[in-house]
Amino acid sequence: MSDFRQLLYEKYFSSFKSHLSTFDDKVIRNQHTMYKLQYLPLLKSYNKSASILELGCGPGILLDFLRDKGFGNTLGIDLSAEQVENASEKKLNVELANVLDYIKSTEKTFDIIFAIDLIEHFHKDELIPLFEGIYNNLRIGGAFVFHTPNGLGINANRIIYGDLTHSTIFTPNSAMQILKLVGFNEIKFFETEPYAKDVNGTLRLLLWKIVKLFFNVIRLIETGGTEKILTQNFIGYAKKG
Repeated sequence: MSDFRQLLYEKYFSSFKSHLSTFDDKVIRNQHTMYKLQYLPLLKSYNKSASILELGCGPGILLDFLRDKGFGNTLGIDLSAEQVENASEKKLNVELANVLDYIKSTEKTFDIIFAIDLIEHFHKDELIPLFEGIYNNLRIGGAFVFHTPNGLGINANRIIYGDLTHSTIFTPNSAMQILKLVGFNEIKFFETEPYAKDVNGTLRLLLWKIVKLFFNVIRLIETGGTEKILTQNFIGYAKKG
C-alpha cells in the first residue's frame, strides 16, 4: 500500500481516531452491547473454539468482546503500529501486518473472518485480491462478516466522507456482486438500525422506522421501488461452500 494512506495510517490512532472518541469504559461497554446484538447471533452455529481472524483489528475492541464471550482462538492484524500496541496492552493476540500481504502469504485458515470498517479503505483494483484472499483463507463452511458504510444510507455522507482513507463505498448490491464473483454463497445483509434495548432505544427505533418510511415514499414516487437497507452503515455475512 505505497500511497498516501500509508502516511495517514502511521498515526491513525493519535491523529484521527483518538479525536473521535475517548475510548473510555463507557464507550467500550456501548460498543460491546452493539457487538452482542449485531454479531453474536451470526456466530451461534460456531463453537467457542472456532478460529477467528479480524482484519484491521484496530485497538482490539471486537477481539476483547469475543474473548469475553468465550471465543479464545482469535488473531487480529492491523497496519497501524499504534493500534497494534494498544491491542497488545490488553494481552490480545495481534500482529502488525498489511492485510493484503497477510492474506496472500499466510498458510492459516479460519472459521470466521471479520472486517469491521475495513473494506471501504481499499481502491477498486485492490478489491478482487482482497475478497479472493479472504475467501481462500476461510475453511469450508466458514463465514465472512463485515461492516461498512452504506452508499444508499440516508445519512451516510458523514461516514463516507469522514475519513480521507475511504476509497470504495459499497451498497448491498455492489457487495453482493463481488462476494458472488469470488465464490461466496448464503449471503445476507443487515441494517445497523437502533436497538430496542431500553426506552431510549425503543423510541429511536420507532422514529427510524418513520424516517425510513418517509424516505421510501419519495423513492417509490421517483423510481417505483423501495430500499430495505438505509442505515449509514450495513453488515454483510457470507459463507464459503
